[in-house]
Amino acid sequence: MADCLTAAQIEDLRKSKYNAAVVQIQKAHSDLMLLRVRPDKPIRPHRAGQYTLLGMGNWETRAEGCQAETLPPEELTKLARRSYSISHSIVDGEGAILEPASDNTLEFYIVLVRETRGEPPLLTPRLFLLQEGQRLFVGEKITGNFNLSPVKPGDHVVFFATGTGEAPHNYMTWELLRSGHQGKIVSASCVRHGKDLAYMANHEKLMAHFSNYHYLPLTTRDGNPNQKKYLQDLLRSGDLERTLGENLNPKNTHFFLCGNPAMIGVPNKDRETGLWAYPTPEGVIEILEKEGFKASLGHGQPEGNIHFEEYWS
Repeated sequence: MADCLTAAQIEDLRKSKYNAAVVQIQKAHSDLMLLRVRPDKPIRPHRAGQYTLLGMGNWETRAEGCQAETLPPEELTKLARRSYSISHSIVDGEGAILEPASDNTLEFYIVLVRETRGEPPLLTPRLFLLQEGQRLFVGEKITGNFNLSPVKPGDHVVFFATGTGEAPHNYMTWELLRSGHQGKIVSASCVRHGKDLAYMANHEKLMAHFSNYHYLPLTTRDGNPNQKKYLQDLLRSGDLERTLGENLNPKNTHFFLCGNPAMIGVPNKDRETGLWAYPTPEGVIEILEKEGFKASLGHGQPEGNIHFEEYWS
């Protein structure tokens, strides 16, 4: 489709619409990567856990093997954009906590979406053809309420993620450990295959250096299918409490959830009755609320101790 545009037109579009450069690409495998970018302007102050936009022009070439797309000519010169939580590698090669970034870069954890049930994916098939030094769009605004502001110094913090939903949790883990957080920190990530745990080595280094940090990787397609576990199972089985070394306590524990909406299980409020109803199958929020935890649902609701990234829903 880019044949509709000349090389000069494409170059002009890139100059006018792109505002950042790719610094580093690390591919865990063909469909999963860590992308580090450097915006042209200084990065604005923000909190770990927040997100911004990534974008590429619809005129760019797409990776092979993805769902076919057909764009009208008027869409060809526009940007495909999507929100991404900012990630963090947390440790250096020796296992020491990284210092605050002084190189004006941002890290993202991205999976290649090859097809969807609805409109063909526009952005990731283009992102996955990027090479170091090439240009793209990065939002100047970094925002979101998914951050550590409700957490007190001695609180326990539990992160539950599916897939690349781990990204904001990595950044928040870095913030906690760098500040000397005294409470226990558990980060659990559920993926299909072990190869989808791109940060696994980093978490192993953290566990070796910090006695209050635990990482729980779960895979649903590897090993014995009768023994696979989902994040909900960590709660039902008591495995999470055994990792913490104590019973779950809503008074001193915060949960952060990011990823598949079916895992999170945000309840919906009936407009007529005003009652909240949980989705099926049972999500993490329902399980935790039975144990006295309360989700931060906004809309005038009191601040809770279950927090989730809303742009996933």
